[in-house]
Formats: sequence, C-alpha cells, structure tokens
Amino acid sequence: MQLLYNIAAIIVVVLVIPMFMVRSVREKGFVERIRQSLGFFPEHALDKVEKRDCIWVHAASVGEIVATSPLIKEFRKEFPKSPILVSVVTTSGYEMANRIIKDADAIIYFPLDLPWLAGHVLRRIRPRVFLPVETELWPNFLKTARKIHVPVMMVNGRISDKSVKQYKHLHSLLRDMIGTVKLFAMQSPIDAEYIKRLGAPPELVTVTGNTKFDQTYTDVSPEEKAAIIHSMGLEQNDGIFLAGSTHRGEEEPVLQAFRAVRKTHPHARLVIAPRELLRTTEVVHLCRKAGFTVTTRTKLQQEEPHDEDIVILDTIGELGRVYSIGDVVFVGGSLVPHGGHNILEPAAHGKAIIVGSHMFNFKDTYALFKNRDACITVHNGDELALAVTRLFDEPGHRHRMEEETRAIVSENKGASRKSAILLHQMLDAYESCAENFHRVRSTQKITNFQTYFIDLVHSKNVEGFFPNIIMGILYVFSLIYGLLVNIKLAGYKYGVFKRNHLDCFVISLGNVTVGGTGKTPTAQRLARDIRDMGYRVVILNRGYRAKWHGDVGIVSDGRRLHMDAAEAGDEAYMLAKHLPQVPVLIGAERAKTGRYAMEHFGAEVAILDDGYQHWQLERDLDILLVDAVNVFGNGYILPRGTLREPISHISRADVCLMTKVDQAVEGSCDYIRKTVHHYNPQAQIFESIHQPRCFIPLSDWYVNIAGEGIDVSLMKGKRIMAVSAIGNPASFEQTLSDIGAVIVESLRYPDHHDYTMSEMADVFQQAENVGVEAIVITEKDAVKIPADVAREKWSIPVYVICVEVTFQREAETFKDMLRKRLAERLGSRDKEEKGSIES
Repeated sequence: MQLLYNIAAIIVVVLVIPMFMVRSVREKGFVERIRQSLGFFPEHALDKVEKRDCIWVHAASVGEIVATSPLIKEFRKEFPKSPILVSVVTTSGYEMANRIIKDADAIIYFPLDLPWLAGHVLRRIRPRVFLPVETELWPNFLKTARKIHVPVMMVNGRISDKSVKQYKHLHSLLRDMIGTVKLFAMQSPIDAEYIKRLGAPPELVTVTGNTKFDQTYTDVSPEEKAAIIHSMGLEQNDGIFLAGSTHRGEEEPVLQAFRAVRKTHPHARLVIAPRELLRTTEVVHLCRKAGFTVTTRTKLQQEEPHDEDIVILDTIGELGRVYSIGDVVFVGGSLVPHGGHNILEPAAHGKAIIVGSHMFNFKDTYALFKNRDACITVHNGDELALAVTRLFDEPGHRHRMEEETRAIVSENKGASRKSAILLHQMLDAYESCAENFHRVRSTQKITNFQTYFIDLVHSKNVEGFFPNIIMGILYVFSLIYGLLVNIKLAGYKYGVFKRNHLDCFVISLGNVTVGGTGKTPTAQRLARDIRDMGYRVVILNRGYRAKWHGDVGIVSDGRRLHMDAAEAGDEAYMLAKHLPQVPVLIGAERAKTGRYAMEHFGAEVAILDDGYQHWQLERDLDILLVDAVNVFGNGYILPRGTLREPISHISRADVCLMTKVDQAVEGSCDYIRKTVHHYNPQAQIFESIHQPRCFIPLSDWYVNIAGEGIDVSLMKGKRIMAVSAIGNPASFEQTLSDIGAVIVESLRYPDHHDYTMSEMADVFQQAENVGVEAIVITEKDAVKIPADVAREKWSIPVYVICVEVTFQREAETFKDMLRKRLAERLGSRDKEEKGSIES
C-alpha cells in the first residue's frame, strides 16, 4: 500500500506542475512555498529549531492556524526552554501564521509527502515531538517518525464523515499512521468516536474541546473596531451584514438577502469574504450585476473610501478580526454541500450567526450552538433573506443570540491548556519508558549527504526506489571488493606476497567490521596485564587520522608523551595516556615500528591495535573482537555494508572475544558462538564487558587521565547530556543508563569528529536549555575537544567517562592460555604470578 501511495504521490506532483507554474505567476509567495515544500529553506530559517529538541506543530491552512495560535501560547508556558516550530501547507496559512503566532521560533512550509523528501526534512530537524493539528496525517512523514522514534500527538483532532469514509480505503497505510500517534486529543465526543472507528486504541483517545474557543488574536477593542469600519468606508450604515468564507453559489443568496434588508434599512452595508481570493473578480462582477456599488479591501488600502454598498474582503488573515464589525454574520460553505466553516471566529466576537444546512464538517460545534438557539439554520436564499431581515428588524432577538454565543464561548475555553498538560504527560511517559530512553533523546548533530549516506550503508534493509538503486550499485562494488580481499589474502597465504617477521611475540587485535567494537580499551587492558606479567610490551598503532606522517612515530616512550592528540590520532593518544611503562608507536608499516620498538625499547611483546587486516606481518596470536550489540554489522561487505572482509574470514582467529555482552539482546551471544564455531571450530571464545571506572572532570583529564575522578555511583539520578562522536554511541548511552544517570539529551556527531569552539558553545547552550546537571563525554571525544573548552569556566560541568574492560566467563582459561603462549615463546617471568585478568 505504501508503494502505491508513493507512486500516486509522484504522479500527482508531475501532473500538477503546469498548475504550479501558473500559480507561481499569479499567486504572490507561491514560488517560496514550492521551494520550501521541496526542502529548500531560506538561510538561517531553521537555526533556532534544527537539532534543538523543538516542538513541531503542523497546521495546514488558515483555519488550523487559528486553532494553533492559543496552543502555541500554552506550549510556551509549559515548555519555556523548548523551541517551537510551526509548519503550514498554504500561502494564506503561512501569512496568517506569521501575523498571529508570535511565540514560534520558526515558521515554514511543510514538505511534500514524497518518498525520501518528507523523511529527509524530518531527520534534519529531528524534533522532540510532532503535533499535527486536526487531521494532518501524512504516510511518508509518519513512517520516518516511527523509524527515528519521534513521538506524535494529534491536537485539536477533528474527523469529518467524509474523512472517515476516505481514510478507510487506505487499509494498511491507515493502520500504520494511526499506530504512529501516541495520543489523540480530540475536539469532541463525535470526533473521538470517529478516530476510534478508524483504529485508534480507546485508551489513547481523549476529548479536550476545541482550541479555537481559546483564540485571542481576534480580540478587538472598540477603538480598533471603529478604525476597521473607517478604513473600509463603512461609517455611514444602518447595520453591517457580513458573509464570511463564501463559496461559488452562495454569493447570489447573500445578495438576495442584502437586497431584502435594504428595503427597511436603506443604509445597511455588506461585506463579503470569498473563501478563495482568486474568485474576487468574479464576486465583484456578481455584485455589480445585482445593481450594487462595490469595492475591494485592497483598493481601499490604496485610496480614500467612497461609501460603497459592498466591500469585498480580498486580503489574507483579516477575516477573524473583521468579523467584529458585523451585526449579522453568515458563515459560508454551508448553503452548498461543502461542509461549512468554523463558526467559532464570529462566535468569539459574540455575533448573531446564520449558517446553511450543510455543516457536516463541524457537526459537534454546530450542534452546540444550534441546540442553544445561538445560530440560525437556513436552506436557501429565501430563508436566508428572512433570517437576516428579522435579525436587523428585531434587535432584541439579535442581542439574545449574541449573549448566548458569548456564554457558549466562555464556558468552553481551556482546550489549549488541557492539550499542553496532556503533551507534558505524554512526553514524560514516553521518554521515561526504558525502550525509548536513549533513542528519544539521541540527536544527530551534523546531517549532510555524507551522514545520510553512512546511515544508508549501515542499514540492513533499504526502502525506496532510488536508495535501492544506489545500494544495488554499491552491492556490485562490494562483490568486487570481496573478491579482491580474497585474492590478496590468498596471495599472503600461498607465499605470493611476502610477510614480515618480528623476533618478538606479536598479538593482533582487531575486528571484521567498521565501527566501535571496543578495540582501544581492550588493547589497553591487554597491554596492562602483559606488562604486569613482567614482559616488555609495546602497542603499534597505525595512527588513523594522525597529522604526523613518517615511518615511525613515538607517541609515548612509556614515561612521557611526545605527541598530542592531533599529531598522534585520538586512539593512539588515549592508549599512551592510559599506559605508563608501555611505549605507543604509530606508523603504517608495523614491521618497521615493531623493529624500532625492539631496538630502542627492548620490546618482547607487540600488540597490533586494529591489526586483524594487517596481513603483511606474521603474528603469534590473532584476537578477533565481535561487538555483541552490533553483531557482524549489517552483513554486507564494504562499500554496501560495514564488513571489512567476509564473515568466513573469522577462520583466521585464534581467539574470539565478544565485547559488551551485558548490553546484548537475548540470543546474540549464542548466535556469535554458533557462527564462529561454524567457520572456526578451533577458536577459543571469551566474553568481556565495558565497565565505567570513574568520571573525571574535563579540566583534570587534561592533567592526569589516570586520576581517580569521582565515583561512578555519584552520577546516579543526575540529569545529564551525553555528547559523543564514536562508532557506537548507543552503547555509550546504554552504559550511562545502566549506572542510573538520567539522559535528558544525547548529541551524536560523526565518528572521529573534531569539535570546534562554536559547536561546544552550542552544546553548552542546549544543555542549559534542557536543564541538565552535567555533560558527559567519552575519552575519544575528550581528545577532540579544544583545550580552551577545558580552561573556560562553564555553568555546567563536563565529565569524561573512563571505562575498563572486564573479562567474564572463562577468564581463567584466557589467562592460562595467554601465559602459556608467552612462556613458550619468551620464557616465564617472575612477575607472571602477580599478573591477573579480573573476572
């Protein structure tokens, strides 16, 4: 069903292109509307809301904007630190929103609900919550909301008879849309019943009332009312008859009623507000044909008023206030089978209201006013003429209706406040739920083609025509890449390519996937344990993203650092800071760095950090790390996926170490064991977890990373912001959650990202906005943050989480195996009995 919808959407857009071209010439602002609807927003338009946990309220046109206005005021009170974004569909709605909604931080056009486009815009903004007003449900947009876990709450919900019938034809598409919404705040019991009929769970449906009862933008003082009358040339009158939101076929009955009123009130005046402004010329012609003098609001804004019989209101967004000058009001769309328009705008001014019999779009509101004799229903032009003349001729009857209208409005205020409270409760419940705890708050801080492409490549399943084409092409390249990997490996295996040999014990530590499996803390733990056994150990790192270039780079000689993070690369620098008495060297050819380490540091054991694919060097022990959280990536080889080489190549490993087993879902560890034994029956399999050792203030971390910091337990219950630029941020966030920290927001940057001062200033600002007590980063991030950040005095402290690897089941077996291997090659050491690998 989704595919059919997408095909239909694309066809419709193609077919309406000629109409768009015509409207772009005739309709002011239409070009900007199309640009934004296609995802091209003005510069800085989204600065205040993009990736800032905004509340996104979507209202299609003028009517929904009127309902949105009081909602925004209440949301601002309830969430004073949250940015608010308002989106619209029509140019009239856009102008109206900019005129009456002053509390919004940004107002944009809603993206077309095309595949890829709607999702791209949603991912770019990444709001805290999405709030469609009335019945604004869009399949592609909501599909992406489900994927990225943006909760959706319908506000001021309204469902017409027609909509119920139409929506039922959407079948699975309707189920998906309804299933995305976490709470339905409906206008009336009738609307609530309709949404349940469409599949909404009854426990998620509540009735709040109509927020249009709360709107105040139409409030007009006596002085403002007099100014409106003067500007429209209506000062000399025997009463004003106002017809609002009229449709084709309704102006004739309105003119008939006006002619009848003129018989007893010769100076009565008429204001007509056509629903479609493009019909202004047509309506002017009808008025003149009926024998009346007529002008338009736009002409009156350019010249002095001339006391015409009729004024055509041909401006956007004024009707709500202009209703205040009417003595008798007819609300259009109701004498023709359109379904009527909302009578609450004239009701807000306490007017005597007349409607036609076709009010099926506003059944509940209409019934409320009709049952209390606060509006009159007519069926044709004759009845409209009788009703209007009676209200003009009988002021007492008109005033009684006006008083009843004001009473109804007063009694039904408060829907906006109820909606704001419900939103707060919904977000609290949703965000405190364990399964949503991290993903709700996780925000990708940099979104561009590169990050979109990376997300696409990491996906196991790809949806959409073009993404599938791209992935199909990449899959072909991955087949070629896999073939070349196999050929190269076979060349080393059968002696075609020469392998280098070091006269020391070589341990390779690596993985078959791209991304974080915990190599750095595992290398750190392994080096420390071998050092404590009494062996002289070095770490040979390739120096990924290091600014230093050369054959052999000394990051640390075991006593002091010789490079900073920028020169050495973040991983090598972290290893060096953690490991006293363990030299850390970088260089692309680890045979060269290994020989240097043996000659200058007397190295007996060399650990190749990320060396599983470094086939040029022979090794005595191959340790393969497998992330138990992200098992073997997405199953595809580069560039289609995240595998560096086929899974079958785990056959080379002597040891398989499953990392982060405490965070793995049920069945993952068994699956890894089964897979490893399938390809490598002789491999020994062990487990490890990453445990937080302490939290060190960023300023102290720069001085002494091995310091004690603060105890892990002190972070329990604290409201924190997690900031990371690592391969597996979800694991970092899970670690924080496991110790009891309350993650208010998690900001995710691309892996190995270099932070700037402006970005960090933005992080602190956002942290203040959401009211956190601390910002927590990883050590990998600490080396990428400018030192000036640590020197500055910020209102919110920054802590570096220090983790250590702890071996789990069969730890003693691993210890015995490692000691035996080392002793066979190097002989035993006096300190070996003191060495330990904690279990």
